[in-house]
Amino acid sequence: MGERHRRQRRLLNPVFSIAHMRHMLPIFYNITSKLQEAIAKRVKDGQQEIDVLDWMGRTALELVGQAGLGWSFDPLVNDTVDSNLGTAVKALVCVASLSRTRMVRFLLPPSMKIGSPALRRRLLDFVPHVGVQQVRQIADEIDEHSRHIYEEKKRAMREGDEAVMHQIGEGKDIMSKLMQANMSANEADKLPEDELLGQMATFIFAGMDTTSNALARTIDLLAKHPDVQDKLRAELLEAIREYGPEIPHDVLVELPYMDAICRETLRFHAPVPWLMRKTREDIVMPLSAPIRGVDGTLINEIPVPKGTNVHIAILASNRNPQLWGPDAGEWKPERWLNPLPETVKEAHIPGVYSNLMTFLGGGRACIGFKFSQLEMKVVLTMLFSKFTFAPSDKDIYWNVAGIQYPTIDMNPKPEMPMKVAFVKSS
Repeated sequence: MGERHRRQRRLLNPVFSIAHMRHMLPIFYNITSKLQEAIAKRVKDGQQEIDVLDWMGRTALELVGQAGLGWSFDPLVNDTVDSNLGTAVKALVCVASLSRTRMVRFLLPPSMKIGSPALRRRLLDFVPHVGVQQVRQIADEIDEHSRHIYEEKKRAMREGDEAVMHQIGEGKDIMSKLMQANMSANEADKLPEDELLGQMATFIFAGMDTTSNALARTIDLLAKHPDVQDKLRAELLEAIREYGPEIPHDVLVELPYMDAICRETLRFHAPVPWLMRKTREDIVMPLSAPIRGVDGTLINEIPVPKGTNVHIAILASNRNPQLWGPDAGEWKPERWLNPLPETVKEAHIPGVYSNLMTFLGGGRACIGFKFSQLEMKVVLTMLFSKFTFAPSDKDIYWNVAGIQYPTIDMNPKPEMPMKVAFVKSS
């Protein structure tokens, strides 16, 4: 399993590089301009209440579709998602948040030891459980469309560069680059077809739900802190005056207040608050600070046997007051405009992003964190340069789950209505 993962990372690392992200930027701006037009159409007669979570989910799906797979799922025009695949992805996100899928999570680990994948798939048809059957139907829909996209991309590659250039993304999308790299890789590094198809599903789920919910959370916070929203808008409008509506990559990623807002939101409200990992061998885990045992002995490390499930408390690390100071429990973008506390630097947090565990660390860290960051910044630029956002009169609750999501009151449906209007001309 470890060698297979390393082989996948070797092929994927180049397509998630900063150099390749620069090629993604025109695709990002093209999609988010459609989002901007869609919202402008809905607020043309004055302030309107809009489900921001729905639009963020649709936009994130289209961004990962075009930039990740070279495929359009949703033109961002109508009030509903047109694509069957897009509908299936959104449905799985909702179903996965509900209690009726607990059976799926309970059955999945032991079932992986039964026979071949084909046999396990056939056995699913006979499981008399609503949640299991819902997930099965959605997975079948996603698999069917993924195979269709994959075959279309293979056909274009066989026909040559001209056919590839006529595809969405002009062959610059991540999946096209991965398939090209795989074709030229030596036999030891090549990925089989089932792993390439698996990467497509990974792109969709890893790229859609976490980023869309992070964007929704950021917009929610900016709506509740209008002074921060105004400062961000001023920074964006100044950059647009200097560089035009499509701010260049190197300028966009370095906008200080935008960057501070993104970092602070991902610190204080990590979309995935915790994760589980299983140790592959016996280890001794050092503690960041000693603890005293029941017999009074100071303990600096804990032996962890092979096969132990380890709970990674991402949010606890990101909000640890011993590292971040007494204001660790507050959302304060300004903290990133000054040097971080020495305690943060000395802690050597292993995260790949800003001394945070939001995107994890090490060999299994989130490979797409630069993609996600660029996506967030482009969407926020296109929205806050054009519109103002204010909280709805309805009570919004953020639900703690595998991926945190908002609802109205105790309604199970994920949604986040907000009051949206055009920015007033000064």
